[in-house]
Amino acid sequence: MTLKPAVRISRRIAEIGSAAWEACAGNPVYAGNPFIRFGFLDALEEANCATERSGWSPQHLTIEDAEGQVAAVMPLYMKSHSQGEYIFDHAWAEAYERAGGAYYPKLLSAAPFTPATGPRLLSRPDVDVDEARRLLLGGALTLCERYGASSFHVNFPTEGEWRWMGEQGMALREGQQYHWENRGYGSFDDFLGALSSGRRKTIRRERRDAADGIEIFCLSGAHLTEEHWDAFFGFYMDTGSRKWGRPYLNRLFFSLLGERMSENVLLIMAKRGDRWIAGALNLIGEDCLYGRNWGCVEDVPFLHFELCYYQAIEWAIGRGLARVEAGAQGQHKIARGYLPRPVYSAHYIADPALRGPVERFVMQERQGVEQEMEWLAEEYSPFRHEA
Repeated sequence: MTLKPAVRISRRIAEIGSAAWEACAGNPVYAGNPFIRFGFLDALEEANCATERSGWSPQHLTIEDAEGQVAAVMPLYMKSHSQGEYIFDHAWAEAYERAGGAYYPKLLSAAPFTPATGPRLLSRPDVDVDEARRLLLGGALTLCERYGASSFHVNFPTEGEWRWMGEQGMALREGQQYHWENRGYGSFDDFLGALSSGRRKTIRRERRDAADGIEIFCLSGAHLTEEHWDAFFGFYMDTGSRKWGRPYLNRLFFSLLGERMSENVLLIMAKRGDRWIAGALNLIGEDCLYGRNWGCVEDVPFLHFELCYYQAIEWAIGRGLARVEAGAQGQHKIARGYLPRPVYSAHYIADPALRGPVERFVMQERQGVEQEMEWLAEEYSPFRHEA
């Protein structure tokens, strides 16, 4: 399939259109990753969560084939800050600005407000992957130069994309999250059977205490209603306001998500009597359940663990999913069966005066992260055969 060398820029994903975007994002090799789908990204833009006003100005790239059909796409944003990214470069920005440089604007390829690994260089199944990647990356770097941006970043790409971008000269950074992996369990009790006796007892006690006087509902598809979104948004706003001051998502986004992607949504809600008191939002991929947001209006011991971790594991086992990714940070997840796993980002810094220090930093950081992951897995794994 011959591709045109020209790259188009779209200031709204709606300009590209659902069918054209999904022809690339729906490629089966991407395992139904929900965060690159048109419905998710368009909902963020339509709800004004990811727009120029919020510091996420869309600059999505498209490549066309010889017939003028969209053959490859890249979600891309011009950023005026570093909020909502979960790959932290604030220290780079501060150092560059102290030296007299301007770190913003910068270009970022990512799923906004989403610390989940997924493809960033998307192409149709019938397109040569390397050619599509080369044209998309070249387009992003050209745009970086044209706009006078300080840098171009790709957050949470797949490992294959990450290594390929390193071969193209980008600086490779590595971080860690905590993921649960399905080792062929037939039930939650099978999972518990793989843990040490101490951890089994603790988890059973936590689940028993969390469920005392509470009903738990796992809602997806047609079972999701505006009542559920109203309640969950209240939880989200309360928790978000306490944790980082200004939550990124608004009420309209959740309605649009439920309207357009309800089959990809798992909302785990807790109710005491006739009152919703807590909830955890997950998105469903073909082989993974992605934990996203949590909130509550009543402090119940261990309810966070029950809704975010144990219910997610039980649901994933019941549907044969390969893993649960529970989001950013949280070393306490290890004791609940979520072990350290690498996550990736790639970075191009335009100014050589900043590029060199950043490249040295990420190389040293990468070594430290890999050593820490190995140590955590060895010292704190709750699994019997790894004790």
